[in-house]
Amino acid sequence: MASDQIVTLDDMPPVTSWLSDMDGVLVREEKAIDGAQKFLDTLHELEIPFLVFTNNSIYTPRDLSARLAHSGLNVPEEHIWTSALATAAFLTQQSPESSAYVIGEAGLTTALHEAGYVLTETEPEYVVLGETRTYDFNAITRAVRFIEAGAKFIATNPDVTGPSENGILPATGSVAAMITKATGKSPYFVGKPNSIMLRAGLNKIGVHSEGTALVGDRMDTDVQAGIEAGLRTHLVLTGSTSKKDIDNFPFRPYQVHKSIAEMVDVVKENHKLAKESGLLEKLENDRKEEEMLTTPGEVDHDK
Repeated sequence: MASDQIVTLDDMPPVTSWLSDMDGVLVREEKAIDGAQKFLDTLHELEIPFLVFTNNSIYTPRDLSARLAHSGLNVPEEHIWTSALATAAFLTQQSPESSAYVIGEAGLTTALHEAGYVLTETEPEYVVLGETRTYDFNAITRAVRFIEAGAKFIATNPDVTGPSENGILPATGSVAAMITKATGKSPYFVGKPNSIMLRAGLNKIGVHSEGTALVGDRMDTDVQAGIEAGLRTHLVLTGSTSKKDIDNFPFRPYQVHKSIAEMVDVVKENHKLAKESGLLEKLENDRKEEEMLTTPGEVDHDK
């Protein structure tokens, strides 16, 4: 009996959907990176499904869309995926319309509200920790006591620091470590490098991992999450990871590029191959069939 052959990344079908990290890939220090708008324009023009993702849980997609516009990039809010949205999606699957005590900003509280969650300070099922501009000692104390009383501990992402104009700031991972030290309970981190954030994003835009690629600037979050989600990963060298840093990790990106500008031709070539092979037509037919199955049919009253 012949053994099953291992499918290499080169043997996978052309890429027909894309995920892109935000900071270090499209923007750096609130300024658009050269080629970023061309990359986004190409995705729009070819009608390719895509998401721009970030571990930042402070802002809503609308806020981030406005901030990107200020940087010179046009990214509609429906194309933005945050760790807050991924956390809300995860909790909805785990325990729909439940309750949570939340430490975080509008990006997180809005996502949980829209998911049907009740934000409470009375016997919550979950304690959900996200980024905030000001961590309040009393709020952290309440979180510790809820966890000690049995609440499940969730955090949007494991980032220990974040940037500011005056230097680094303690972020979600640092505050989570404090709560863990006090309670002995570690949180479940939803954001990257957890691949569940990317998988939830794929579900949002209705695509599959085998036809999706990811563009990121960090080996320890973007590339790791992409590999674990079964995606082809493209590392750009405009952010946190330099070319020499790659050898420090036991895994590799699929391809390495100087910047997002080099990805425009990659997107176009994959789209061309997908069209020539009939893959785009097949995906469109599959989408129509799925819509027919999920849309209630009209009743024929003449019968």
